[in-house]
Amino acid sequence: MKNVAPLPGSFRDPAGHVYDFDGGIFRSVTRFGIEAFEAVRKTGFLDRMVASGALLPFEIVQDPEISARFPDAVCLLEHPRLSYVSFPYEWSFPQLKRAALLYLDIAIEALAADVALSDASAYNVQFIGSRPVFIDHLSFKPYTDGAYWFGHRQFCEQFLNPLLLRAKLGIAHNAWFRGTQEGVTTEELAMLLRPRHKLSVKILAHVVLPARLQRGVQSQSGKTTKSISERKGLPRSAYRGLLTQLRGWVNALEPKGGSATVWGAYAEQNTYEDIENSQKAAFIDKFVRKVQPKLTFDLGCNSGAFSEVALNAGSEQVIGFDFDQIALEKAYHRAAGKSLNLLTLFLDASNPSPSQGWLQSERPGFFERANADAVLALAFAHHLAIGKNIPLPQVLGWITSLAPNGIVEFVAKSDPTVKTMLAMREDIFHFYSQAAFEAALSQHATVVETSEVTKDGRTLYWYKRGT
Repeated sequence: MKNVAPLPGSFRDPAGHVYDFDGGIFRSVTRFGIEAFEAVRKTGFLDRMVASGALLPFEIVQDPEISARFPDAVCLLEHPRLSYVSFPYEWSFPQLKRAALLYLDIAIEALAADVALSDASAYNVQFIGSRPVFIDHLSFKPYTDGAYWFGHRQFCEQFLNPLLLRAKLGIAHNAWFRGTQEGVTTEELAMLLRPRHKLSVKILAHVVLPARLQRGVQSQSGKTTKSISERKGLPRSAYRGLLTQLRGWVNALEPKGGSATVWGAYAEQNTYEDIENSQKAAFIDKFVRKVQPKLTFDLGCNSGAFSEVALNAGSEQVIGFDFDQIALEKAYHRAAGKSLNLLTLFLDASNPSPSQGWLQSERPGFFERANADAVLALAFAHHLAIGKNIPLPQVLGWITSLAPNGIVEFVAKSDPTVKTMLAMREDIFHFYSQAAFEAALSQHATVVETSEVTKDGRTLYWYKRGT
């Protein structure tokens, strides 16, 4: 008999927990959450949000045998399984922005239904392709006029501040957010902002003054202070005005320094001829039609052009990974503009997301979530082998471990891209050659087919791992 255990990231809320049980995803609603859940459900708000696509669908479990397996559940919900769970520190700027707008849109719609959000965690949003969806059905409670907005600080630290970090200072949020897991604190952002930034009324209201207030609270150690529930809240009109003001502000934010990165323009300014790009696309098309993967990883997806080829050839979903912010943003806009089932995520393959949080299991690492059917590693391996000094056998071993089928590309030292990489450093890569590449790949997989796509010797290898 299978055990029932909550998912590692679902233990903090006494109102309920999420479980992976017998192939299904279940959410318990405990005695601490049932009153609010039932009150909100009776308004019809949850059903309207599901119908709009803003909220993950749910069904109330009627089978007493299944419900009996969840002793903490007064009510039990079942949700569809997401194919891949991502985290805010893996999102690009436009993804985080769109997730913030989703939260604010839901909060505004909720207010009209006399419902409020109890928190503002970015982890309550997931992406299905390029579309964000809210996943925490227990974050809603009946609205009380004049109540304090409990989620304001969390919204700022997990949505607004990371966006401002890039919009005002040109600093991507990914490493910072991953390091803290709780976003960018208002106090730290206030110290980083320039004096001219603090002239903004919005920054003054949402960053500078809250930072001063927080420092004041910390300096009152040992003294009696009002609890958050005792502080003066907002009338309905003011609360709605705050939400709509924040929405307009977030919607207007754009990343600073968003035009020049090393690989951001690679798709438009690379060394390929059109016919060579076509050959590569044809090889990918043939591979995908043969393998028929449900989930494909595109490592170094750049603008997402070849991810789109894989989708058009029959892959049900592609997750595109890249470390270049501009390239990643282009891939996201491609996915959103064409409604592709393409999830784009930030990844430094030499330092992927680790398992972290409480007991180092609250947020599973990249490898713990890696379960693709196929992988595309196009113009990728040399960035690790030469750019990061990682031995070629290890690079190919890692790539082939991600999926049983894939395409990896060899890029020779004679290639203009590699020449550029070596222009400002000593060439210590004596064992980097096509023969070494083929030998290393053969240790992990069988080569099904190859295709040389450029005059400089770029070669695609279609591999199959094991039998």
